[in-house]
This record gives sequence, C-alpha cells and structure tokens, in this order.
Amino acid sequence: MPLFIRPEKTLNQHVMDAQPKRIFHYAAFRYLFFARLFTVLGNGIAPIALAFAVLDIGGTPAQLGIVVAARSLFNVIFLMVGGVLADRYPRGRVLFSSSMLAALSQALIAWLILDGSATIVALAVIGAFNGAAAGIALPASSAMVPQTVPATRLRAANAVIQLSIYAGTVIGASMGGVLTSTVGPGWGLAIDALGFAISAPLYLLIKTGAGQVVSAQSSILHDLRDGWQAFSSRSWVWVIVAQFTIVNAAFSGVVMVIGPIVADASFGRAGWGMSVAAQSVGLIAGSFIALRWRPQRELFIGVMLVALSALPVLLLSQGASPGWLMAAFFMAGMGFGQFGVVWAHSLQTHIPPDKLARVYAWDALGSFVAIPLGEIAAGPLAMHFGTGKVLLASTAAVLIATLAATLTPAIRRLDNPHH
Repeated sequence: MPLFIRPEKTLNQHVMDAQPKRIFHYAAFRYLFFARLFTVLGNGIAPIALAFAVLDIGGTPAQLGIVVAARSLFNVIFLMVGGVLADRYPRGRVLFSSSMLAALSQALIAWLILDGSATIVALAVIGAFNGAAAGIALPASSAMVPQTVPATRLRAANAVIQLSIYAGTVIGASMGGVLTSTVGPGWGLAIDALGFAISAPLYLLIKTGAGQVVSAQSSILHDLRDGWQAFSSRSWVWVIVAQFTIVNAAFSGVVMVIGPIVADASFGRAGWGMSVAAQSVGLIAGSFIALRWRPQRELFIGVMLVALSALPVLLLSQGASPGWLMAAFFMAGMGFGQFGVVWAHSLQTHIPPDKLARVYAWDALGSFVAIPLGEIAAGPLAMHFGTGKVLLASTAAVLIATLAATLTPAIRRLDNPHH
C-alpha cells in the first residue's frame, strides 16, 4: 500500500524521524530490541561452548558433527512451522514459548555438562529441541518489527535491529571463547540459557496494535500453501531468495571451509581470523550506511552490491595477502549489511502483514539449506579440482546469480516508500 507524507511536515522533521534514538521512544520496540539482543549474545556463546563440551567428554570430530547437524536439521524443519504459528497467533506469545523452550533445553545441557553426566546422544537430542525453538522464533521475530514502530520509522528500526544482531554475534562469540577457556563450556551454556530466560518475558511485554490478522480457522497445510502462494507469486522475492541460495552456498559454505585450508598453507590462521573479523565490521558499516543512504530503487542497488562478495573469493583463489583480503571481506560485509536493511524493509512494506512470517520462513529456508550444502561439497570438490579452481567457480556463481537477479524486471522496478 502506498504511504504518503503530510505536506506540512518539513524535511528536517523527516530526518529527525529517521534518527535511531527516536525509535527507542517506542516501548514495544525497546522490548523487542533487548529481547533479540540477549538471545543473540547467548547464541554467540553457545556454538563455541557446545563444541568444546563435546570434545571434553571424549567426542570425536564425527560425533561433534552429529550434534551440530541435529540442531541445524531441526532448525530448518521448524522454520515453516514457525512461520505458520507467527501468522496464526500473537507473535509475542510465539516468541515467549520458543524462548522458554530454548532456555529449558540449554539449561538442561548445561546441567548435564556441569554434572559430568552428558552423553553425545543426550546433547544431540536436547540440541534438536533448541534448534526447533530457534526455527520457530526466527519468522516471528523478523515479522514483528513493523508492529512495534510507525511506518515512517520502520527502516531505522530494521537497521538498529540488524546492528544489534551483528554486534551481539561478535561480542557473544568473543565471550564464548573467554568463558569456555576460563570457567568451562557448561557455564557458557548456562549463560546462554539465562539470555533466553531474560528474553522470554520481554516478548510478553510487547503491546502491538491491530496490524496482525490472527486466524486459526484454516488448517496448517492450508496456511503453508497460502504462504507459498504469497512467496512464489512475487518474482522479486523468490528470485532474490534463489540468488542467495547460490551466494550462501558459495560464500558462506565453500569459502568458509576452503578459506582456512588456504590460510594454513599460506598466510596463516591469524590472517584468516582478521579477514573474517573485517567482514563483521563491514556488516556493521553497511547497516549504518543504509540508515543514511536512501536511493531510489534501493532494492535493485542492494542486489547489485551483493556482487562485492565475489571480490574476497577471487582474491583468495589468487593467493592475495591478508591486507587485501581484509579490505575485500570488509567490502563484502558492507554490501551484505546494506542489502540486509533494504531487504527487510522491502518485505515488511510490500508483503501483507498476515503472511509476512511465512514469507520470512521461506526466505530463511532457502538461506539455511544452502550453507550446509556448500560446506559438505567444498572438501570433496577441493580435493578433486583443487582449491583455486573451486574458488574461481564460486566467484563465477556469485556473479552470475547476482547478474540474473539484477536483470529481473520486478527487482528493477520495485521501490520502497521514502518518508
């Protein structure tokens, strides 16, 4: 639905409306922001703590893979369930329930580890419950943002939420390393459980207007079909998800497996760590840019900027120095960060509110499935063709997928309201 600006409102007032500090005046947004921040901080700690917990009880690398895969599998399976639930019932209650499930499952894992009674099977089974909780929560938390602020401040809200996710992930991962090495992985997972427990009541405090149409009259299968229709009938949505299926497989899958192999054989692990860190800084910078830079046809521009992610892949294939790699990863992160804000704003502006969570679920499904596929394929492909050729092929895949997306008429034409 087109959104109009009242003529008597001055340009300076519009600029002030976009200021991030203004959106914290809305209690619903504050509760959502801090709930997601506590969750992200805990989830940054959890993977590191869980990995060392498995190794501490004598688990093999293969068993560690099983524990991680169990969580990932149930995370993907329950994305669609989460999308349906978030469009059928109040999203605050869905998020409260999923946070409580996550808190209890992580607390149980922490207890077993601290008690010395943890087993691989127990960690895998309980981890699956935690993955299911995360899958249920993701569509609801993304679709809830437009219910917490006026439309004029939606873009700033998305940017601030995205900044908190990126910053929280980096801080959480750093905390995970420190906690695991000082007090042990069990306490790290206990803090993760505490983060979920703090988040849960915050979701219940969020009071939203009548923006969400709640209906539980239809069957879940009907709701799934309805969500698929909303997703597949908009070419700009499914083309971009298809683009990122390829980009995520090539960049987040292949590169994150082959990168450490190349680093070990050339410039070293520290250089690889700094390159990945530079990408995180770029993500934050891109989100800040999206707050201020609002071009016409911004989704089309955001899609084009995704091509920057081909640069570090190309340089890695040519044995570039860590300095050049850091610069390239920073630029890739900046492109992803800017696109992320624009993508969220586009979905929330153009998708009906009662279908938004299910569209987010299809989006997440395309992204999450691609990464493990890329990770699984990377090793065998590198052994057969060599790391350089696989990285060059990944570079080409990113560029071709991005070019195909930019040639899509619906993406070139789509514009977001500018307030």
